[in-house]
Amino acid sequence: MNERKRQVMLAAQRLIIEKGFASTSVQDILEEAKISKGTFYNYFTSKNECLIAILDHAAEESIIRRRDLLVGRDHSDKDLLAKQILIRMHVNRELNLIPVYEAIFHSNDEELRNFVKLRHVEELNWMSGRLIDVYGKKAEPHAVDCSVMILGMIQQLSHFWTVGSPEILNIEKLVHFAIRRVDAIMFDLIENGDILLGKLMLKSMATTNSTIEDYEKKIHQQLQLIKGKLENGIGHQYIDFLLNELQTGNPQLSIMEVVTWSLRDVGKDTKQASRINEAALLIWDYIDMIKTDK
Repeated sequence: MNERKRQVMLAAQRLIIEKGFASTSVQDILEEAKISKGTFYNYFTSKNECLIAILDHAAEESIIRRRDLLVGRDHSDKDLLAKQILIRMHVNRELNLIPVYEAIFHSNDEELRNFVKLRHVEELNWMSGRLIDVYGKKAEPHAVDCSVMILGMIQQLSHFWTVGSPEILNIEKLVHFAIRRVDAIMFDLIENGDILLGKLMLKSMATTNSTIEDYEKKIHQQLQLIKGKLENGIGHQYIDFLLNELQTGNPQLSIMEVVTWSLRDVGKDTKQASRINEAALLIWDYIDMIKTDK
């Protein structure tokens, strides 16, 4: 991400936390970031788009950290799942986003509220996929129900603790507690074949209409762009492997995931780091889409 753009986002975030979203104007952001109106509108078309960019950045950071944890690890490990759940909570705290979400909740802005709803659906989608990893294919019909329950438990228990206790909540303890509860619930649902929400409800709320072919085209373009700017070396070999896999019709998904991680590691200190992360996000979405369709 452009460093100047990042500074504008940080300035906007400080003001939204301090004054509230409704009370923060574009002019306030210009003065806080010490930029012109033209510079702001080069990056964002509106105040809403600026806030959405802040939240998108946090979501991408969470996705990257979560995927990094999975590389070379047992996907059925419940402790690993707990660490991944905690990542989103840690990122929200690191970036001080909890007051931002509260500002959106109280803003009555339909565009922003819908955006947050879609982000919540994405989190449910991610959680459903990970619960299937942990409990196996037999858990698939119940994954959405359990995803809603585990996120609901974490949210409500956290809220009640904040209201009723002077002590700081141990969020690691909270997440492990919620996973143990879902452990019992999932086995009961599987045994009794009990389903309430099911998979179709989540699919009907899906946030993308992109096809596998769309992703292949986007990934190909992004990787070619990176290759043209990245110094020749092992990074080029990783890109060539990924490009070849896209053309096979039957890509080796697990190897693609490892190679994507390796490409990020090689490029993390280069000027292409941001573009490589964008490509990685596309590749991971592509991998997840193929796994879901199988």
